[in-house]
Amino acid sequence: MKTTTSVSPVPLFRKKGKDFTLDVYRQLLAAFRARGYAFQAFEEYVIQKPAGSVLVLRHDVDRIPGNALKMARIEQEMGIKASYFFRVVPQVWDEGVIREIVALGHEAAYHYEDLAITGGNYEEAIRHFERQLGRLRQFYPSRTICMHGSPMARWDNRKLWERYDYRDFGIIAEPYFDIDYSRVFYVTDTGRAWNNSSISVRDKVDSGFDIPIRSTFHLISMLEEGRMPQHIMLNTHPHRWFDPGLMWFRELAMQNVKNLVKSFLVKTNG
Repeated sequence: MKTTTSVSPVPLFRKKGKDFTLDVYRQLLAAFRARGYAFQAFEEYVIQKPAGSVLVLRHDVDRIPGNALKMARIEQEMGIKASYFFRVVPQVWDEGVIREIVALGHEAAYHYEDLAITGGNYEEAIRHFERQLGRLRQFYPSRTICMHGSPMARWDNRKLWERYDYRDFGIIAEPYFDIDYSRVFYVTDTGRAWNNSSISVRDKVDSGFDIPIRSTFHLISMLEEGRMPQHIMLNTHPHRWFDPGLMWFRELAMQNVKNLVKSFLVKTNG
């Protein structure tokens, strides 16, 4: 049974400037802290199985790794540990960034897309997976993994585990398989919106909650009002978060175009 939070037609949140900025991200973390949430990386949550109010902080580094580093620095300044899942494609793989994020105290793990990279060849994909996991383990003893949605590819990267077992590679958890979303509210900024299933090809879960979120400001307001579940996994994509300026507007324009394509894919595949 889904837990539903009703939403009034009149916005309950206070507008505080442009959304998806690093300052707004800092405000969001502060709002969680003010409500008494503990912050955990994904691997910590899996191992410790905590009680009380917990925010599992996950970042999918799809592109612009420098933005991930900016978010990691904000978190370190606030005494927060998070999980950073890195793609291994050239535009993302930046060993200097990975080293610094690990040095800041965060988890570094593999954002895998091996089936998409190998064109659906399972044997090549599992060999590719093992090699890339080894590359990441030069910097961190990565024990968790997370699927990259590869929205423009025909292959769902999670299907690799229909033939293989990631536990054979020392992996303890994958968030799309090993989290009970009937009790953990999954919140993702896929498509530069919060939990918008109409523009999310694969980054969605079978949730036990029905809590619409209009914006980050709305999410902050619901936290302030005590209207959020105890256990939350928050997934952000750092390339969506900028200081106000040219890059912020560029990302907004690019994502609007991408969302049109994603909406078509969702309707076609659904």
